[in-house]
Amino acid sequence: MAERIVIHPVTRIEGHAKISIYLDDSGEVRSAQFHVTEFRGFEKLCEGRPFHEMPGLMSRICGICPVSHVLASCKAGDALLGVEVPQAAVLQRRLVNYAQLLQSHALSFFHLSAPDLLLGMDSPPEKRNLFGLVEHDLDFARRGIRLRQFGQRIIELVGGKRIHPAWGAPGGVLTAMNAAARDEIRGWVAEGIESIEMALGRLKGLLDSFAVEIEHIGNFPTLFLGLVSPEGTLEYYDGVIRIVDGEGNSLAEGLDPQRYATFLGEASEEWSYMKFPYYKPLGYPGGKYRVGPLARLNIAKSAGTPRADRELHEFKQRSAGAVCQSFHYHLARLIEMLHAVERIDELTADPDLLGDHVLAKAGQNHHEGIGCCEAPRGTLFHHYQVDDNGLIEKVNLLIATSQNNLAMNMAVEQTARRFVSSRTLQEGMLNRVEAAIRCFDPCLSCSTHAAGRMPLSVELRDSGGELLQRVDRR
Repeated sequence: MAERIVIHPVTRIEGHAKISIYLDDSGEVRSAQFHVTEFRGFEKLCEGRPFHEMPGLMSRICGICPVSHVLASCKAGDALLGVEVPQAAVLQRRLVNYAQLLQSHALSFFHLSAPDLLLGMDSPPEKRNLFGLVEHDLDFARRGIRLRQFGQRIIELVGGKRIHPAWGAPGGVLTAMNAAARDEIRGWVAEGIESIEMALGRLKGLLDSFAVEIEHIGNFPTLFLGLVSPEGTLEYYDGVIRIVDGEGNSLAEGLDPQRYATFLGEASEEWSYMKFPYYKPLGYPGGKYRVGPLARLNIAKSAGTPRADRELHEFKQRSAGAVCQSFHYHLARLIEMLHAVERIDELTADPDLLGDHVLAKAGQNHHEGIGCCEAPRGTLFHHYQVDDNGLIEKVNLLIATSQNNLAMNMAVEQTARRFVSSRTLQEGMLNRVEAAIRCFDPCLSCSTHAAGRMPLSVELRDSGGELLQRVDRR
């Protein structure tokens, strides 16, 4: 009889979701779905608000990556004003963006995924968490906490608050940066580089022990999309869109983020509140693509900083084309963290960072503005339409996690097909299915908490609804 396995909730992610695994009459996995079970409606909440309020309001979307929403919102406001942002403000924005990338990636790798990587996918669930990691390797766990602290401290020093900073504004930022803050930030750099390089060495030494997972957890060709500089280097604040296919061939170069709606569409499915973006020229669902760390390293020709360039060169040797194994999102995150600290070092050495002119003042000159930047999880778009009084009439937020939605569903199904057996449900099997989602580090609720080891109940029922087996995690 056909059966269904439900994993609810998915653990060690930011937000709330469940996974359904559908079995055929012989008990083999037929398909799987990743359901996002919450709805927040931020786009409707914005309507009627003055666009000048949007950066402060948008920072509340997410407690993990608020800076991304502040920057995309500010850039949409810049477009509505039609101004050139002062250089000191641009440097501040870039600095805080790298800081957010650093702290968010540290959370994902050290807190959410490292328990699987260092303790093992089949390790006891009561140990497979941050506290178990502390017990297993205190120095490793401490370094992860310190790296996150480094990023958050930069956000606090520049933006005024670690969470939900509202220092950004259309036309620039609200406050100049001082020398004391700059000097404190520079004092963290050496430790940050040392810790990230330690983690890189540790992860690369573990990869051979995860050969089966690397091969079967989200390993398939898709498109990869993200921002690059005009020279093709990693770019997180500005730049143009580049798209490559699963073979690493360039599919589109120099696309203007302002024209995103001409090449990206958004589909809906009845079983999830999250949309399914796709590349329009290939249609839905054929135009599936990935964004975020794995995509950015696949599309970039270089990192533009020496240590990250060495790691990127080695990373690209892992495949003859694009690196398509979603498991390598973990490795890509660490390389991006190294690049971020190198860029933080460069930015804090730039004397223009301390400039006093940080806000361009102008009235509204346009009725439509689009802001784009790279969030930790991928490319982010804020699209605002306003009336003559500057009041928001319509908002579209194209979030990075949703752009990975098609790929996440494929990863869940591929993982379930390889690892799940209906004959004997084992916790390690289901953890691998959850780990497929954790590769992407989705931010579903955009809330201020990260789920740790949450209660988990998995039921196996026949087509008549009779309970055959139940596995509980408390």
